[in-house]
Amino acid sequence: MGREPGLSVRLKLTLSYAGFLMVASALLLAVVWVFLLRYVPEVIYLPPETGPPGGVGGPVVPNQSDLTRAFVPKAAMALGFLLIFGLLGGWVLAGHMLAPLARITHATRLAANGSLSHRIHLEGRQDEFGELANAFDTMLARLEAQVTEQQRFAANASHELRTPLAISQTLLDVARNDPDRNTDELVERLRLVNARAIDLTEALLLLSRANRRSFTREHVDLSLIAEEAAETLLPLAEKRGVTIETSGDITPTTGSRALLRQLTTNLVHNAIVHNLPEQGTVWVTTSVYPGTVVLAVENTGEMLTQELVSTLAEPFRRGTERIRTDHDGVGLGLAMVKSITQAHDGTLTLAPRAAGGLSVRVQLPAARPQAG
Repeated sequence: MGREPGLSVRLKLTLSYAGFLMVASALLLAVVWVFLLRYVPEVIYLPPETGPPGGVGGPVVPNQSDLTRAFVPKAAMALGFLLIFGLLGGWVLAGHMLAPLARITHATRLAANGSLSHRIHLEGRQDEFGELANAFDTMLARLEAQVTEQQRFAANASHELRTPLAISQTLLDVARNDPDRNTDELVERLRLVNARAIDLTEALLLLSRANRRSFTREHVDLSLIAEEAAETLLPLAEKRGVTIETSGDITPTTGSRALLRQLTTNLVHNAIVHNLPEQGTVWVTTSVYPGTVVLAVENTGEMLTQELVSTLAEPFRRGTERIRTDHDGVGLGLAMVKSITQAHDGTLTLAPRAAGGLSVRVQLPAARPQAG
């Protein structure tokens, strides 16, 4: 949005400095003038006998008129000099003071043109400009990280969506070239591929919703949601020979019940799927601390390294390289957990268990007690 042309900030500061200097100088000269006038009478009368012998060349004593003729021109010259000095000095001083702002403006223009890697790195003491530069550098770092993550996410999502579409295209091409192929088998395989594509699309939409924080907050008890998720996934756990143990306190928080249910379900599902082949265990506990509530999900499983665990919350990353099964998900489980946690102003912590498996800890702000 364009603005009307006007004076630059540097010129305004220059005029302000010069104007202040002129006002201060004028007041100083006025004080001197008034001080001098107090001790100089308007008319001076000299007695005749004060003159020298012969009455010629008596003493000369200045009066106020003489003082005015001597003081005013010199004062005007001093004010003129101070005006020039104030303008030049103010221009230099304003330029020096506004130099950090010029660097910030340059960085802003680079960011507007798409260069988010540039940083100001303003040297010197921490003043108002330094705080502004540091805040701007922090904002650029966050924007760069978000843009990089979105680009990587878009590339991964495109790859994941292309896979079921390519499989469907292959199946249809084979069916067209082989009229005697079993139609029921083709339909079943297409149904499974299509279901996986639908699951992936719904997961992407849910992840987008969590990132936008477009949900209504309400009071939620995480312990009840944890029990509900455990009961829902109990058949899958029994099928895989995994035992689910739930325990803990009432954990009131505020947020979207649907998103927090999805968060808990994803964690329990992930703990069941990535577990021991048999005789595995999943522990789901809830705890209350001053100002926070915690949902912890731990599971037995393979030995994991900290380097691998630190990448599990990235989109489309899976903890193992084994062949997918019908319950492996679409690779967005922990990514959704991370986004939902951040949308609820919480903290997600992933850590490998010493005995094998994964420990996940979700810390959320505790809900304020409801008025009775």
